[in-house]
Amino acid sequence: MMRGVHRWRSSLVWRVTGNSVLLSLGIIWLVGSALFSQISSGIFNEKLANSLSDSQSSLRSIEVQLDIAQFQNDAAVKKSVDQIMTVASISGNTAGREIALLHYPTTKPIKNNYQRTSNLLSPDSVPNSLRTLVRKKGQQEWQRSDIQYLGGKVEQGIVVGALLKIPRSGTYEVYFLYNLTSVDKTLTLIRNSLWFTGFALIFLIGLITWLVIRQVVIPVREAADIAEKLSAGDLGRRMEVHGENEIARLAISFNEMAVSMQQQISRLENLSRLQQRFVSDVSHELRTPLTTIRMASEVIYSARRTFTGNISRSAELLLAQIDRFDSLLADLLEVSRFDAEAAVMVVEPVDVVTLLRRTVDYLHPSKERIIEVFSPKDPVIVEADSRRIERIFRNLITNALDHCENKPIEITVAESEDAVAIGVRDYGVGFQERDSVRLFDRFWRADPSRARTRGGTGLGLSIALEDAKLHQGTLEAWGRLRRGAHFVLTLPKVSGIEFTSHPIPLLPESELSTIVAPEDREDF
Repeated sequence: MMRGVHRWRSSLVWRVTGNSVLLSLGIIWLVGSALFSQISSGIFNEKLANSLSDSQSSLRSIEVQLDIAQFQNDAAVKKSVDQIMTVASISGNTAGREIALLHYPTTKPIKNNYQRTSNLLSPDSVPNSLRTLVRKKGQQEWQRSDIQYLGGKVEQGIVVGALLKIPRSGTYEVYFLYNLTSVDKTLTLIRNSLWFTGFALIFLIGLITWLVIRQVVIPVREAADIAEKLSAGDLGRRMEVHGENEIARLAISFNEMAVSMQQQISRLENLSRLQQRFVSDVSHELRTPLTTIRMASEVIYSARRTFTGNISRSAELLLAQIDRFDSLLADLLEVSRFDAEAAVMVVEPVDVVTLLRRTVDYLHPSKERIIEVFSPKDPVIVEADSRRIERIFRNLITNALDHCENKPIEITVAESEDAVAIGVRDYGVGFQERDSVRLFDRFWRADPSRARTRGGTGLGLSIALEDAKLHQGTLEAWGRLRRGAHFVLTLPKVSGIEFTSHPIPLLPESELSTIVAPEDREDF
């Protein structure tokens, strides 16, 4: 069952063929039902017309015989009636017609009783409703009814009745009963033929649809398989071209697209390799002159007290910018390692709380009063690269300090059975919700000013995200303008094992019940 459902969902051939068969089944059923209804109605009407005509002719013949017998004695009348019933009994076996002669209800005594039926026909075969109608209107009437025999045999039929006067005996009701067995056999034959024809048409429609769709779907399926292999890196795969039809043109266009994509990817790979090599070479080559410049700047900085005010300030700015330049080179080298997929981890048990407090003390010991760390009393151990985890902490805390506007910063540590989370929450300038998708892009800055009054090189958060991914962890950010930001780092406790829980939710608890005033809302 499940295999059939999977094939139905995954195969266009089966879906189109199945839908075509179902629609054809519905249409053929409707058309066949309407056609059979018209045919059966026509056959029955024809049978009814013949029955009415035959009963009318038979009634005239009986009346003629009785009119002749009225000038004779009762024995002659009885003989005529017996002859009529005998003929009816003989013809009933061949023509499917029976006759019933029944009393007309009266209070007068009946001299001679001529009530009888042919071929052991049960008088109950004549419905009371029809007898009432015949007596009321006094003319020929008909009705469908079951023809019942005393032996228990029952058949479908038409009953046609009228009034008949028998000499010296009064009025009788005469009924002619016509068997519909032949009509039923004809209708059964027609019904079976329609069913057989309908199933044959459905089978042929399904087969034709399946064959036609396969001619279209097989090249499309081939294109899908080749596209999957192209996306997996096998850029040399191509479609086979057969003929000059639309499918052939599709194959030609697909192959041209694959060639163009292969060439473009090759150019981009070469460009990426050149870019990586350029960044790596420039970063390494700048190390030597930067070291010399740093030594010279430190000499100048150490003698700044002997200079005038402007020169002394220039010496301080020079050393600060050299430090920033050195940090930028280190970030560029790390980015080139990530691009070249050459980043390597040294995994060891790490106490996250100890590493976090050490990072806070190292960064801004004078501003420790604005940083609050909430963590369990026991050590929180994870298997990770301590150098990279410390760099993530340093980037997140530095980013919070740069944007907190001297408001408190909250750092929270929480753990579950398979994961450890660290949340860094500030209440400073924050960022707009639409900027969250670009927050971890390289060199992207929320501050559009070229003066760069806030933030560093623009690589810190990007490197932090790459370090988190290297640990198979996640780094997410939430923020609102003038309400601060919240960064959550989640790491697996055991290296290489995926985690399923998130100990710290991304949306801060303080924001769950916050109602934003209309003037504070932004148009995103």
